[in-house]
Amino acid sequence: MDQQARPWRSVLYIPAANARAMEKAQGLAVDAIIFDLEDAVAPAEKETARALLAETLRGADYGARARIVRINGLDTEWWRDDVAALAGLGDAILIPKVGGPTDLDLVAGLTGGDLWAMMETPLGMLGAAAIAAHPRLKGMVMGTNDLAKELGSRFRPDRLAMQAGLGLCLLAARAHGVVAVDGVYNAFRDEEGLRAECEQGRDMGFDGKTLIHPAQVAVANAAFAPSEAEIDLARRQIAAFEAAEAEGQGVAVVDGKIVENLHIVTARQTLAKAGAIAALEA
Repeated sequence: MDQQARPWRSVLYIPAANARAMEKAQGLAVDAIIFDLEDAVAPAEKETARALLAETLRGADYGARARIVRINGLDTEWWRDDVAALAGLGDAILIPKVGGPTDLDLVAGLTGGDLWAMMETPLGMLGAAAIAAHPRLKGMVMGTNDLAKELGSRFRPDRLAMQAGLGLCLLAARAHGVVAVDGVYNAFRDEEGLRAECEQGRDMGFDGKTLIHPAQVAVANAAFAPSEAEIDLARRQIAAFEAAEAEGQGVAVVDGKIVENLHIVTARQTLAKAGAIAALEA
């Protein structure tokens, strides 16, 4: 499935050292999986986890779910071996703490596959436009836990401290046509809090949410999918606009609101996303 057309509602982190979790992920209703060799794996387990992940990706069937491998940081001894062992086995390599295009160049020189960037440092926020413009970059993932640590900020439900960084990365992603996925919500048993943060990210324009627990999947999938009301409105907007065009008019009116060509572009995107979700779930 084309990267831009496919859904990215739910992107679940799975520890690469956990064979059982990787097996269970084959049956989860997620749009993408990040197989994590970095934060979720202890230093003593790095090599074992790398070998286990390579074996798993060669043999397991994850269906239409995107498979993204998060390698270890470029300041560690493990990342080059991660790339060598796993390049080509997934759909993309995710690089931690990207600070600029040169970080992407380092990995691009070792693999011909797609690259994704973890956006989780002040330097990364300030360099978001240059990072998103890299010719090999296909997606950006917000690392809000690391960013909060770097900022020295406190948790707020409105994520006030995150807004500048989230906005910069989202603008950069949209300017260069790459996927933008929001950060994790740590309280995985707090369904209402997760729903509110998903809705905030969705309303900002993010494609989906990174998740730390399978219990979060259903909430993210619902939040980032077009609702029945939105699908109905999109269809009615398109029909009304096409009828207006047939009569030589440039605008239509639906539910008392003006509908112009720019609204039709959004309406068609809504229907395309709904269709892509239906295809993925089938």
